[in-house]
Order: sequence, then structure tokens, then C-alpha cells
Amino acid sequence: MRSFRNGRLAAFRPPSSTVWLLTDIAEEKGRQDLYKRQAPQALKALQEAAIVSSSESSNRIEGVVVDPARLRPLVLGGARPQSRPEEEIQNYRKALALIHTKHGRLEMSAAVCRQLHRTIQDGSGDAGDFKRLDNVITERRAGEAASLRFQPVAANETPAAMKELCGLYRQALDLEHVHPLVADACFVLDFLCIHPFRDGNGRVSRLLTLLATYQHGLEVGRFISLERLVEESKEDYYDTLRRSSDGWHTAKHEIVPWLNHYLAVIRRAYGLFKERVGDLQSVRGSKTAMVDAAIAASEEPFTLASLEAACPGVSRDMIRRLLWMRRKEGRVACLGRGPKARWKKM
Repeated sequence: MRSFRNGRLAAFRPPSSTVWLLTDIAEEKGRQDLYKRQAPQALKALQEAAIVSSSESSNRIEGVVVDPARLRPLVLGGARPQSRPEEEIQNYRKALALIHTKHGRLEMSAAVCRQLHRTIQDGSGDAGDFKRLDNVITERRAGEAASLRFQPVAANETPAAMKELCGLYRQALDLEHVHPLVADACFVLDFLCIHPFRDGNGRVSRLLTLLATYQHGLEVGRFISLERLVEESKEDYYDTLRRSSDGWHTAKHEIVPWLNHYLAVIRRAYGLFKERVGDLQSVRGSKTAMVDAAIAASEEPFTLASLEAACPGVSRDMIRRLLWMRRKEGRVACLGRGPKARWKKM
């Protein structure tokens, strides 16, 4: 709520770097309907790939990892989870489905934040509950003991802080006419500074990002995993969060580093969206051609899982059959055994 108090965002004048990002995103938003009309089958494949990538990356950022061979069955196939990490992957998938199908009815409110947390933390004792004890955000560097990086809002102040944040967010949009993406970025920043839950704050923040973009007409997160892009720029993510949270408790924090990172992720997603729709169209829907193109583009030894990620909509069985066909043809060689074996071009 510190980013919204006293009409701060209404008076905010974004620097040119922020204006450029907002302009680029607005232009890409205007093209998204064209992509949807031109390549509906391609978009279906991209959506499946995004769901898998989002479920994997958002959890992996928090140290929750599962066997890659189990990922697609868990996310898309309804396989029964065999461990707590696998449960958390499926829970995140359920939260994504909730946003995909009901984003128009999910208000950015404390209740919805708790609902998302309840979904991803289903099976834990405090799923959907605000923290009962004060928490801290620590930083670990190689060879050094953990150090305090940020002190979030106290547990007994958290419900009021979340209520105030959600109210000021709606006021910024409805009465102060703050640019929606600026308001969204600051909402997520303040949410992370409040740190309202014992665990799962990062994952809920990424779900809130997806929800907010949907509600403002930006559908790119349906087809390109925003969570994967955050993971790929994880160092920048943590650095900008640190820079923008310094001075947050006294409302002397600088929002631009976090804001520009937030916008850059969305702009990058639109760039990938355009590239991938073009790539899928260029092979005229041929799954065989798509796999061959992915093999040709591999500069290092690759795995079955990496090909699967590069070929949305192509089943693992089909990729496996094509690899063995190309092996007989002398075009690829297998460097090991099993689903994790590495392959190379000949």
C-alpha cells in the first residue's frame, strides 16, 4: 500500500524508459487479435506449452522441482502426484485454470489472494491463511551466512495492510486514472513487501501478475509463460525487487526499477509470441517438420525433454519415434540410455 498512498501514482511521471516499454506493449496488444485469427491451431499448442512451463518455472524458482519426465503427465495428463513437490505442481496448474477461465470474475482483493494461496498450498496446514508469525526475507551469498534483506509487514498488521492495498489499487484505477500496468506492477511490489503468507508469496505474486494482465486485455500470458521469463531473468528479478523495496516502509522507495522489470517481462513475452506463431505457421502445422527444425536449431547435445519444450503440441511418443527414425538415417546419435539420454546432430 506504500506505493499508492497520498496519490503517489496519480502524480507519477514515468521516465522515457518506462514510456517506451508501455508504448511497445500497447502496440503488441493491438496485434494479438490478429495472431489469434491467423493461427488458432498454433495458439492451442502454445497454450499447452505455456501451462506446463508456468507450472514448472514458478515452483522451481522457489526450489520445488520434479522429474522432467513427470511434468507433462502431472500438468496435462491428470497423473496422480507421488510426492509433495508433485502436488504443488498440480496445485499451481489448478490456480492457472482458475485464472484462465474465471479472470473476469476474480477481483483483485484480499479474498482472491487468499483463494489463490489456498489453491497452490492445498494440503498444507495454513493454506489460504495469512501468516500467524512475523516473517523475514533473507539473502544468501556463497560462503556467507544468511543476512536480513527485508522485514515485511508484521503478522498482526497484515490483514489491514492487504485490505488497504486492494482498496487503494481500485482507487488508483477508477478515480485517479493511473495507467493499469503501472498500478499492476505496484500492486505486486506492495504485495511482496507485505509478504502476507508464511510460504507461497512468490507464486501467488506471479499468479496475480497473470490475473492483472488478463483483466486489462493483455492475453500474452495465456500463450507464453510469464513465469518462465521471470525465471530466466531471476537475478534481475531479485535485484530490482531489492532496489524498489529499499525505503518501502517509509514510502521513500523508488518504483521504477521494479516497474521497468515488470514491463520488460511482458514486452519480451509479446516478442516471443510473435516469433513462435510465425515459426509454427511456417511449418504449416507439420509436427514432423517442427521436430526436425528444433533438432536443426540445437547447438549443443539435446534431450527428449528439451525437444518437447521446443515443440508445443507434439507428443513425447511422437518425438521419441522421430528421434529413432533420424538415428537410423544417421542424422542424430544417442549418447546414453533412458528418457534423460542426450542426443547430438551428426
